[in-house]
Amino acid sequence: MTSPPLSLTLERIASPVGAVLLMSDDAGRVRVLDFEDYAERMARLLRLHYGPGGWAVREAGAPTAGRRALEAYFAGDLAAIEALETATAGTAFQRQVWTALRAIPAGATTTYGALAAQIGRPKAVRATGLANGANPIGIIVPCHRVVGADGSLTGYGGGLGRKAWLLRHEGARAA
Repeated sequence: MTSPPLSLTLERIASPVGAVLLMSDDAGRVRVLDFEDYAERMARLLRLHYGPGGWAVREAGAPTAGRRALEAYFAGDLAAIEALETATAGTAFQRQVWTALRAIPAGATTTYGALAAQIGRPKAVRATGLANGANPIGIIVPCHRVVGADGSLTGYGGGLGRKAWLLRHEGARAA
């Protein structure tokens, strides 16, 4: 017997760095956040995490807590997204990395090596980087706060220009 598809509510949110797509489940937990011009990547992550046809999407009626928090974040209240609940279907290792990402405060950055050490896997730098790149909940799970060992900006699913903007918005210094 198969389980019913995950029911997701979709919101499109204007931001200074382009429209954001936010999907939350019926409990209000954020499942996916990506930029509208990366909708295909978002769909690929949904298929990877929940299987083909493993979710059903409906447009949001009233604004959700996720939308209100993101609007406040982009308006300058950087802490507004911290209390949002998230849920993902990644591997145990990926979820461990994503939990560690949420512990990086706004205005701070870390490196892949430091993040790997923080989760007790100092030799898993590459795997940590791959988990960071597979993060389905951008901004809220702040993968943009991870920089290269020399402090330089490295890959970001939304593009390096957005990563630089997000870090400046948060007051972080990057090389």
